[in-house]
Amino acid sequence: MDLSVRIHKHFEDSAQVKLQSKDALTQPIAETSEAMVACLMNDGKILVCGNGGSAADAQHFSAELVNRFEMERPGLACIALTTDSSILTSIANDYNYNLIFSKQVRALGMLGDVLLAISTSGNSANVVEAIQAAHDRDMLVVALTGRDGGKMGAMLREGDIHICVNTKSTARIQEVHLLSLHCICDGIDHLLLGEA
Repeated sequence: MDLSVRIHKHFEDSAQVKLQSKDALTQPIAETSEAMVACLMNDGKILVCGNGGSAADAQHFSAELVNRFEMERPGLACIALTTDSSILTSIANDYNYNLIFSKQVRALGMLGDVLLAISTSGNSANVVEAIQAAHDRDMLVVALTGRDGGKMGAMLREGDIHICVNTKSTARIQEVHLLSLHCICDGIDHLLLGEA
């Protein structure tokens, strides 16, 4: 297959998955924006975690909240648990890589905070542990997953929110995850500041 044909197919596949996902994901994305605004308005914070591309998404989302998205506003309390190499490597070295996020959630998370847990498969062991830690701290969990939601989807409690991209391609899941995160940022800004 000619390279340009492959590239066109990627664009078409990405657009198709996004359009197929919009009806299923609109409500949980809206609920996430509302839950995060309620958390922030009550002096809570948002903790975010994921591995690889999902770690990059965690940092991207945190940057959009702490700095700004598309409107000028004060910074919002959000921490990506993927960024402190000393914390990550000390936990992985002294204990276990599966605990790199859960130990941070137990140290930093409080009742009223929100954990945004990102995994394309829904099966990342350290993200599963983070969700358990958040439940132990009575935090709301938002799971951003793909495929069938995996272990993460199965462990969510009543009141938690699941944004699951129902496709098998990791690249397509990640692309919808990024769009979902931008929708959440826009929703937060809209709820806090009104129309742009």
